[in-house]
Amino acid sequence: MRTAVVGIGQSKQAKRREVTIGAMVRESVDAALTDARLEFADIDAVVLSKTPDLFDGVMNPELYLADAMGARGLPVTRVFTGGSVGGHAAIYGAHLVQAGLARRVLVVAYSKESEGDFTWALSRGLPFSAHLGAGAGAHFAPIIREYIRRSGAPEHIGWQVAVNHRLNATRNPYAHIQRPDITVEEVRESRMLWDPIRYLESCPSSDGSCAIVVTGADDAGGGTHPPAWIHGMSWRTETGHFAGRDEVNPEAGRQCAADAYRQAGITDPAREIDTAELYIPYSWYEPMWLENIGLAEVGRGWELVDDGSTAFGGALPVNPSGGVLSGNPTGATGLLRFAEAALQVRGTAGAHQVDGARLAVGHAMGGASQFHALWVVGSDRP
Repeated sequence: MRTAVVGIGQSKQAKRREVTIGAMVRESVDAALTDARLEFADIDAVVLSKTPDLFDGVMNPELYLADAMGARGLPVTRVFTGGSVGGHAAIYGAHLVQAGLARRVLVVAYSKESEGDFTWALSRGLPFSAHLGAGAGAHFAPIIREYIRRSGAPEHIGWQVAVNHRLNATRNPYAHIQRPDITVEEVRESRMLWDPIRYLESCPSSDGSCAIVVTGADDAGGGTHPPAWIHGMSWRTETGHFAGRDEVNPEAGRQCAADAYRQAGITDPAREIDTAELYIPYSWYEPMWLENIGLAEVGRGWELVDDGSTAFGGALPVNPSGGVLSGNPTGATGLLRFAEAALQVRGTAGAHQVDGARLAVGHAMGGASQFHALWVVGSDRP
């Protein structure tokens, strides 16, 4: 069964101390239903995406948020994989429609990181496990160093990605970080956190929510805007740590992208995809993920940054919304990437709309890069 995104909503990404988690979630839910011209009574199932309970201290959020999501009397599934969870939730919602288990599915995602402590949650001592107190960046920094060694990329690539994404965010009123005057020099001079990752090459800790409505083809025509058709979608997982694992270019990521492209009938993604929303928590992951999902040759992804191809207005704009570097409510970040790709092919992305975008990739990654989810959405019905 053909599936489509017919409603999209998101909240402002910031430190949202003025609202409860439920109120913040309801912002995006109401916006998605309004966009789809639907009411709660039209929804058959709800899928919820969030980070581990320790990250914001809320247990059983699917119960706590039942009213906010309009989920009373409906089947609710909570999806969790890691930072990629929003992407997995979107695909799971589409699978419910494909399987004939629901006509219209509401997918909801959120994080309220101002009410939690991610470093503590990630660093807690578990039985028979080594203690980790260095933060997520300490895991990814050595992998980035290995990418630089393999590819021979110059050090300014990471700085340029950070500038590109933060300038993109100035066109997106929902983005957390707004730095219209940012420069490569400013990024270069910012504090080193984990060599080679500097402060301005890192994602923020954000509060925010996102929601989408997924339907089958028969229910795809009643929204405020044309639907974003799902051409292909896939997820893959590999063990986080094993001997010989390639964390620079994970096998699960390659397989995930290849499967989604196969479903979409895409044989040359670097030429056929018009724009991509990629899960890039640290700037160097732009060239790394471009290579991993087949949008650049292995070892040459950094060249697309260097020649301006991935900047807004370039041949392959990456994260025109500002991406994860400009807003990172982790439980919602993957769904935001998927939703932003759908906005692009509907032509409703506003000031960060990519001209002529007809095929777009939404991509999510989680954990130690062992969780991968990706979909290809298009303006034309496949």
